[in-house]
Amino acid sequence: MVRVRATIGPVSGTLFLVGTPIGNLGDLSARARETLARVDLVAAEDTRRARRLLDRAGVRARTVSLFEGNERRRTQELLEVLRAGRDVAVVSDAGMPGLSDPGYRLVRACVEEGIDVRVVPGPSAAISALVVSGLPADRFVFEGFLPRRAGERRARLRTLAGDPRTIVLFESPRRLRTLLREVLAELGDRRVAVARELTKLHEEVVRGRASEVLERFREHEPRGEVVVVLGGAEERPVPDLEALVEEARALTASGRRPREAAIEVGRRAGVSVNELYRRLVGA
Repeated sequence: MVRVRATIGPVSGTLFLVGTPIGNLGDLSARARETLARVDLVAAEDTRRARRLLDRAGVRARTVSLFEGNERRRTQELLEVLRAGRDVAVVSDAGMPGLSDPGYRLVRACVEEGIDVRVVPGPSAAISALVVSGLPADRFVFEGFLPRRAGERRARLRTLAGDPRTIVLFESPRRLRTLLREVLAELGDRRVAVARELTKLHEEVVRGRASEVLERFREHEPRGEVVVVLGGAEERPVPDLEALVEEARALTASGRRPREAAIEVGRRAGVSVNELYRRLVGA
């Protein structure tokens, strides 16, 4: 009898995407703690923040950085670790990795190579803000961070003007007031919720029309992590722009500046102030 010995090819490790707390460390799940303690390597957006979390969880794990600046190079290094049969966990600074944070490039590379990718669900600032906003959550779109340049940011907002879905955005607290002014100009006086410092001691959710929320933050610049939730386009009769232009022109005849007239009429009618202004001045 001839015995044939089976040969087993190399078995790759598993990539785990691990959700971590967005503020309250008590939100780290038991499964997340167990996974972080079991893997061979933890790839973190900020190794110092990850180290504090791991220490609090009583986890001794080796960490390496994985952030926007080194993601391309580090992805290849982590693939080598996974090909060697070792497990890797990816964590971001807070919440789920891959959502406006590093991780997507590595996941795509693993999928292309047939390396197992698993998720350990955890907190998400985007979803937390959505469900606490008071705005419809049955259909929504996540836009992450809008472009930093004003022209590009306004153009992106204009593409969302007719979308009936609720819109979730990340924003720097320093640019929040600018964003709210641009929302008024491009989308009208939408319903808005600004969620700040979710799950932390000073958690705050400010709800209202964009003009009301802007007034709330006019004197006091917000601090901390901010998520903005915008109501979708409301179904209403298509506005008669020519009639609105005439209404704005009547205001200018009484002494109002064209920009002021466009803002007053546009916000009340829920149309783009810029479009109304361009028609008013004949640009």
